[in-house]
Amino acid sequence: MKTPTLIAAIAVVLTGCTTLAPYGPRTPQGSQGYSEYRIDSQRWRVTYDGIGAPGPVMDLALLRAADLTVEQGYDWFEVTQRYVDGLPDSGGGVRPSLNVGYGGGRYDGPYGRYSSSGVGVGIGFNFQGPSHTSSTLEIVMGRGGPPSHADVYDARSVQQNLRARF
Repeated sequence: MKTPTLIAAIAVVLTGCTTLAPYGPRTPQGSQGYSEYRIDSQRWRVTYDGIGAPGPVMDLALLRAADLTVEQGYDWFEVTQRYVDGLPDSGGGVRPSLNVGYGGGRYDGPYGRYSSSGVGVGIGFNFQGPSHTSSTLEIVMGRGGPPSHADVYDARSVQQNLRARF
C-alpha cells in the first residue's frame, strides 16, 4: 500500500507550492499585491491580486482601502462597487470526489437471450493547487463621522482589526 502514501505526499507538496504573499504592493515581476487607481479626488478603485480562497484576498483589499483612506487624510470609506474574481474553492488542495454509475443491457438474438447490469463506483482526487483570486473595490472617502450605510467602514478600525490577521 505504498501508492496511497505516495499520493498523499504529492498532494501535500502541491498544495504548499503557492500561497498568499505577504501584504504589499504589486510589483511588475510579481503577480500578488495591491494596486489602486484614482478616479477623482475622493473616489478610488483598489485591487488586490492574490492566490487562494477569496475571503483573505477580499480582506486584503479592504485593508488597502483603509490604508489609502488614512494616507489621503480621510476617516472613512464607502464601498460603492465590489468585484471578486475567484472560485469558492480557490484555496486548492486535495478534494476527493465519488462517482456512482449504473448500466444495463439486453440481447435477444439467434443464440438466445442475454441480459446484464452493473454498478460502478469511482473515487477521484483533484490535486490542483491554489488558484488566482482578485478582489476589486471602488470606494468613496469621507471625513468626520461616517454615514450609516451598509458598506461604510471606519478606516482606522479596519486597519486595527485586519492588521492583526496579516
